[in-house]
Amino acid sequence: MRPIIKVANKIFGFVYDKNKKSFKELRELLQKADITIPVRSYVSLSIFISCIVFLLSLFSIPVLLNFFSFPFYLRLSISIFAPLSLALLIFALLIFYPYHKASKRAKDIESNLPFALTHMGAIAEAGVPPYVIFKLISRFREYGEISREMKKITKNIEVLGLDTISAVKRVARRTPSDKFRQILEGIVTTTESGGNIAYFLKSVGQQSLFEWRIKRQRFIQQLSTYAEIYTGILVAAPLFVISLLSVLSLIQPNLGGYDILTLAKFAVYGLIPALNLGFLLFLKLTEVEI
Repeated sequence: MRPIIKVANKIFGFVYDKNKKSFKELRELLQKADITIPVRSYVSLSIFISCIVFLLSLFSIPVLLNFFSFPFYLRLSISIFAPLSLALLIFALLIFYPYHKASKRAKDIESNLPFALTHMGAIAEAGVPPYVIFKLISRFREYGEISREMKKITKNIEVLGLDTISAVKRVARRTPSDKFRQILEGIVTTTESGGNIAYFLKSVGQQSLFEWRIKRQRFIQQLSTYAEIYTGILVAAPLFVISLLSVLSLIQPNLGGYDILTLAKFAVYGLIPALNLGFLLFLKLTEVEI
C-alpha cells in the first residue's frame, strides 16, 4: 500500500497543495475517523484510484457493449460518459468514507458511554487517579471505540510524555462524538479547578444512563407504532389488492391497458418485496443501539 501512496503523492500531490483550504474539513474527518493516512496522501490516493477506474472502464465498457445490440449513438454515449461517471462516483465515495466512519465511531461511543462512565465513576470512588482510570478502561474491549480513545490518552502519556490534562485535551479535539468531547473537557476542567473527579464521573454517568433509558423507551414505543403501520400497509393492504385483482380478472382481463395477471405478478414479485426492503432499511436507519 505504501508504494502506491508514494506514487499517488508524486503524481497528484499538487492537487492538495493548491487547494489546502478546501480539504481542511477532510483533515478533521480523517482524525475523527481514526484514519492514519495524511490528508495529502488520502486525497492523492483517491484521485489515483479514480483514474485507474476510469482507464479500466474506458477499455472494458466498449468490449462489454459488444454483447448488446444497442444503437451506435447509444454505445458511443455510454462509452464516453459511463467511465467518467464511474470515476467520479468512486472519488465521491472515497471522500465520503471518512465521514461515514467518523459517524459510525461516534454512534459506537455514544451507545457505550453510559456504561463506561458508570464504570469510571465506580473506579474513581476508590481514589484512583484519572490516568489509571483511563488505562483500566482501555483494556475493556466491550466498550468499543471508547476503549480505543482511552488507549490514545494512555499512549499520549506513556509514549509521547504528555501530562494527563494535555493528553485528554488532545483526544478531546479529535474524538468524533460531541458528548464524549464534553465529558473529556469536563474532566479537564474538574482536574484544573481541583474538583472531585469521582463526583463528576458519577454525576455524568447517572445522567447518561438516564438519557439512555429514556431513548430506549421511546424507541420501543416507536417500534409498536411501526408494527401497526407494517401490519396495515404491508400485510393487510397487499392481501386486499391481490384479492381485488383476482375478482377483477373474472370480470375484465385488462386494467388500464395492462393484463391483470401481469399486474398481480408485478405486485407480488416486485412491489411488495421492494416495500418490505424499504421498511427494513427505515428500521435500520432509525434504530437505537441498546
